[in-house]
Amino acid sequence: MKHLSLTNLSDLLKQRRNEKNITQEQLCEITGINRNMIGRIERMTYIPSIPQLEKLAEVLSFNVEELFVDDSSPGVYTAFRGNQMTSEERKGAEHLMNMMVAAKQQIMLRKAFHHEA
Repeated sequence: MKHLSLTNLSDLLKQRRNEKNITQEQLCEITGINRNMIGRIERMTYIPSIPQLEKLAEVLSFNVEELFVDDSSPGVYTAFRGNQMTSEERKGAEHLMNMMVAAKQQIMLRKAFHHEA
């Protein structure tokens, strides 16, 4: 299974911005992506949406597919233990569920977009 490498995305954004001599602020103006979001992508604390990735790829001349890497490591899963979970585990489980819902929405939107085109 492949997944988006936030490390590769961060490194690539910084590299391409430097090569093109573009600041985060300038990239914000060109792409319409909030400068804080660009900074968070570079710090690996934000996962951009598919349209944001496509816009960054267009402006910085890279192929989005290059950012996906094989995940040969075994999956790590949060065990849902109900009331026995610590507050930290509960927060992690909630975050995981939110990320899964967001990913599912992105997939559904992408499919809908391609069917209309």
